[in-house]
Amino acid sequence: MSGRARLALCAYAATLLAAGALIPLVDGVGWLVQAAVLLGVQSGVGALARRVPLARTLTIAVQTLVTLLLLTLVFVRDHALFGVLPGPEALMRLGELLVAGGEDVGTYAIPAPMTDGIKLMVVGGVVLIGLAVDALAVTFRSAAPAGLPLLALYSVAAGLSDGGASWLWFLLAASGYLLLLLAEGRDRLSQWGRVFGGAARNSGGLADGLAGVGGGSSPVRTGRRIGVLALGIALVAPLALPALDSGLLGGKGPGNGRGSGGGTISAVNPLVSLQNNLNQPDNREVMTYRSNIENPQSLYLRILALDEFNGSEWRSSTRRLTDVPDRLPQPTGLGRDVAVTEVRTNISASRSYQQTYLPLPYPASEVRVGGRWRYEPEGRTLVGDDGQTTRGAQYEVGSLVVEPTADQLAAAGSPPDDLVREYTQIPGSLPGVVAETAEQVTEGASNAYEQAVKLQDWFASDGGFTYDTTVTSGTGSSAIARFLRDREGFCIHFSFSMAAMARTLGIPARVAVGFTPGTMKADGAISVGLRDAHAWPELYFEGVGWTRFEPTPSRGSTPSWTRPEVPTDSASDVAQPSADTSAEPSAAPSAEDSCPPQLRQEGGCGPSQEPGAALPTDRGTPAGTVLLVIFAAVLVLVLPLSPLLWRTRARNRRLGSGGRTPADAAGRTLAAWREISDEAWDHGIAPDESLTPRKAATRIVRLGRLDTTAAEAVHRIAGSVEQVLYAPEPRPAAGLAEDALTVRAGLRASAGRGVRLRATLLPRSSVRVVWAVAERRTALAERWAGRTGAGRWTARLRRLTRQHG
Repeated sequence: MSGRARLALCAYAATLLAAGALIPLVDGVGWLVQAAVLLGVQSGVGALARRVPLARTLTIAVQTLVTLLLLTLVFVRDHALFGVLPGPEALMRLGELLVAGGEDVGTYAIPAPMTDGIKLMVVGGVVLIGLAVDALAVTFRSAAPAGLPLLALYSVAAGLSDGGASWLWFLLAASGYLLLLLAEGRDRLSQWGRVFGGAARNSGGLADGLAGVGGGSSPVRTGRRIGVLALGIALVAPLALPALDSGLLGGKGPGNGRGSGGGTISAVNPLVSLQNNLNQPDNREVMTYRSNIENPQSLYLRILALDEFNGSEWRSSTRRLTDVPDRLPQPTGLGRDVAVTEVRTNISASRSYQQTYLPLPYPASEVRVGGRWRYEPEGRTLVGDDGQTTRGAQYEVGSLVVEPTADQLAAAGSPPDDLVREYTQIPGSLPGVVAETAEQVTEGASNAYEQAVKLQDWFASDGGFTYDTTVTSGTGSSAIARFLRDREGFCIHFSFSMAAMARTLGIPARVAVGFTPGTMKADGAISVGLRDAHAWPELYFEGVGWTRFEPTPSRGSTPSWTRPEVPTDSASDVAQPSADTSAEPSAAPSAEDSCPPQLRQEGGCGPSQEPGAALPTDRGTPAGTVLLVIFAAVLVLVLPLSPLLWRTRARNRRLGSGGRTPADAAGRTLAAWREISDEAWDHGIAPDESLTPRKAATRIVRLGRLDTTAAEAVHRIAGSVEQVLYAPEPRPAAGLAEDALTVRAGLRASAGRGVRLRATLLPRSSVRVVWAVAERRTALAERWAGRTGAGRWTARLRRLTRQHG
């Protein structure tokens, strides 16, 4: 086996070993087999391209194209041209899966179920890391820097996992990297290692600066240094990522909180941890409220509405925010004939509840709350601005209790056309069984209201559905089809499915997310706990507006306008609003022994007893998500763009204005000369320090094929350099910065597109950073050696040698 083939095989193995760190994050290992197959094809294509041989950039381009074809074939075959070519529809579908995967990552606890979105993120991420490793280690024969993508893969996995088997995955990832280093070969390792070791450079060019001549440490010692440094970083980097113990990206579960967030209940996305919250062993209190509403069990606390369904997920549309008005506008579609009562509610959020959206009864008519909040008119929601959250918030809400009759809903007119277009959109990926089932269930209904009631009753009682919070979740088209087939799920499945089916019937629909009314406490306040988190559909009827339905069995309360007979009894006590409602959890009665197990699991038997001074018991923190995103952004964006960023900064510093002394003028002249020399170098004209400024300028003009304007600018700068270096009384010329920019424009105009791209993204002159680091390391090593005894004896021997030599 040739050396390059052996190196490719080691790169393949190293990627798979590092990918093993992702195994604890998701259910099953079938994805790893799939990733291994795709990596094998990708590596084989690279080997064939190098054997042709193709240029390095073309080899990587071919591998990238094949990788895209493979991902299209595996994940979006039905949307691709001929089942494999990634057309616009396939690319759009891939984007939708990535978005859905991001939502699923935040929704599920570790280990997360292998949804389509998460599978694409995991398998696609491993394949892309493998492409980067293969390109660096095999195509460019630089195995040492190939450790960076491997490090990124391991560090993200280690930061997200609970650390149960982190040492095993670390050893596997480290073994793969060291195997890759050993396979690279003695010569290539020595060349890369001399820069690491700080060897002297040759001024002839980039290759000389990287390779060095003589005096370098042995390849074996250098390999040890590189390996120790990389493995040390791999050990330290995960420490900067807080352990996100439950949710894959900030989901919350039982246990003691860690990190700077202080134990929060949910992240910005209201769907995050909904399933986890429903499965909590203790229905821990998140807020309390008092209201003068006649029937507290109809007071749902709504966070926001999910009004856009793209096939992968239900999500809230991006809309313009405004200042919170003193009085909120009249709800959309609400007519004067519908019975409306305004009630007041005082709400106190726990300090452990941290949410960007403010829970409100719907529709709210007035909100009095302190802090920085903004108003979204379409959904009638309040959104925190500049880091504002619900943590410890106390606020008063005026809201409308809308009580339409069945006759009013049945006689509702046609909604506005623009509202129908927006809220009846269904994705092309929605299976036909959804619309077919909706037609079957609503057969015989004479209007939209009767169709909505038939859908609600079918889900809640007639269809044989089972409420189960342990069922694998999902928000896309496939999840809805699976739910209709298996008939097991919880509120997300019921609400999403009913809203999608209503849209297929032409009824405007969306999904609201928030909390059910909660449980009455001994002091008359109502407690809302973790397991009161809920989702329900809202359907639009002209003359009434957005109307709540409740398809989820044994959850919440069935709306009075959907029941054949409205009960005459009301709540025994009317809770009066109080301005001093305490946000502290108070003692609550224990659940009765006769409470059914299903209701006890759902929190319907009252909140569990907790000590009054109990600390938040949530795990995870949104700060971990922020740190993870920052860390990933640095690896993915900043690192590849670092040559461009350094070059831009160097140009701005050299051509910026300085002082007014003669020394400052001379410094600006030499800086401008260095800038055009580096610019020419970036465009393929390597500097020649043996030439005078005048001859070097002539060379730049000739090789760069500069026009007259740019050529004159080069010679003006060269003349100023000669004045500074050789004239008795230097007279530097003005406008050197403008001349340097003119030269740059001339070089770019005469160069081809590939040369311009290389000069922008990978400028050759950025190797000066490597030289500077090597020189500084050498200086520090010499200074340190001078302070030790060995250093002093070495210096004495050198002096004696000079005296007697």
